[in-house]
Amino acid sequence: MKLQSLVDQATQYDNMTVAVAAAEDEEVIEAVTMALDSNFGRFILYGDSEKISQLLKQKNEDYAKNGRVQLVHADSKVQATELAVKAVHLNEANVLMKGNVPTATILKAVLNKEFGLRTGKVLSHVAVFEVPSYDHYIIVTDAAMNIAPDLEQKAQIVSNAVSIARAIGIEKPKVAPLAAVEVVNPAMPATLDAAALTMMNKRGQITDCIVDGPLALDNAVSMLAAEHKGIDSEVAGQADILLVPNIETGNVLYKSLIYFANAKVGAVIAGAKAPIVLTSRADSAESKLYSLALAVCSASK
Repeated sequence: MKLQSLVDQATQYDNMTVAVAAAEDEEVIEAVTMALDSNFGRFILYGDSEKISQLLKQKNEDYAKNGRVQLVHADSKVQATELAVKAVHLNEANVLMKGNVPTATILKAVLNKEFGLRTGKVLSHVAVFEVPSYDHYIIVTDAAMNIAPDLEQKAQIVSNAVSIARAIGIEKPKVAPLAAVEVVNPAMPATLDAAALTMMNKRGQITDCIVDGPLALDNAVSMLAAEHKGIDSEVAGQADILLVPNIETGNVLYKSLIYFANAKVGAVIAGAKAPIVLTSRADSAESKLYSLALAVCSASK
């Protein structure tokens, strides 16, 4: 599966609007213009309207006149963030995107009790990877939000990832809770949580997916490795979603896929009222485009 297919899928949703908080940023404008060039999304750009307009014109004079782009002036990054979040809260936009503003600022607005995007669920990072020589998407969660999730949080993180997987066409994703070994070991909490999540799935507490673990990474993604270990599982060797036990594992796996495996990625924060795109300066323009497309596809479901 190619992430470009998400861009193609996103073009089918003409009514999807992205609210961008503090859009006066060259990398953010690059992502927005790439989406416009790819014919998906409408954008409300909150922030310093003069700077935003200049950045759009630097790309191409026509972008500033594009009917799918609206500029809303804000006197500060905090105000721009609050306006963007309120737009999603009021259903004036379907996706929230972080611009040139600290992550802490945007999350504070997202969690605001008056106008935020709370749903009562755990917010979690969901990354969809296109790995060379691999025949389907690999979804990694959670590599950026939850430091050391407990069992209940992991169950919600799985549900968030499953909702994203289903939005991009994986009807019944296979979930592998990762650990260092494939057997339950009381000295290794990740294996206990993995076994509990597996049972929760069998009992109908986690739905719309197949969960089986604990599984080590090799046995989760390689049929050959699973066969060598004699693992009989519906998930082993063919996992769609890799649930990591903590943020360090997720962070290392995420970056290893990019820097060692040359994987492409799109990612969103799930669990809020709407998908949130939190791009970083280290992300490529292509990755930002894929993240926007993933968010639009997710918001449409």
